[in-house]
Amino acid sequence: MLELRPVCEHCARALPPDATDARICSFECTFCADCVERVLKNVCPNCGGGFAPRPVRPAQDRRKGNFLGRYPAATRPLHRPVDPAAHAALLAEVGAIPPERR
Repeated sequence: MLELRPVCEHCARALPPDATDARICSFECTFCADCVERVLKNVCPNCGGGFAPRPVRPAQDRRKGNFLGRYPAATRPLHRPVDPAAHAALLAEVGAIPPERR
């Protein structure tokens, strides 16, 4: 079950459960679309993978209890700004490799 983390790990921008600008990697590292595009260049600083839009969990129970009320989003912010020098080194290493081949 996705945690639906509440903020961008880099800039701490709020990313509520219905945010359409939330991006996650395969390990659920969560960033806003702006940081993924402008700062991270689609390279996760934690694993080196790429990002995809985070799904929105249904707010209402329309199907057998599978909704936000039963499976709420995480509330603990995980704010760990990206180190520019370390990320530049990672970008130099893997930035030219398509995400599906990293």
